[in-house]
Amino acid sequence: MPIYEYRCTDCGKEFEVIQKFSDKPITNCVHCSGKKVEKLISQSSFVLKGSGWHATDYAKKDNAKKEDAPKKPDCSGCCPSS
Repeated sequence: MPIYEYRCTDCGKEFEVIQKFSDKPITNCVHCSGKKVEKLISQSSFVLKGSGWHATDYAKKDNAKKEDAPKKPDCSGCCPSS
């Protein structure tokens, strides 16, 4: 789900809200309950939830394979071609 940034024009505080694409924009400030909140245009960010993402499923398997693989010896001092 995307994370949106908002700024309250009454108190000046900025805050983030996790919302669905279909949710309507926030109209009240979460800090002062002011009614003048504007959505900021910023670098978009999002949260990956559930299984099937690289960070939750595949990253652990890849790390285990790398640890089990034999390491290449460092021949920088003994082999002229390295």
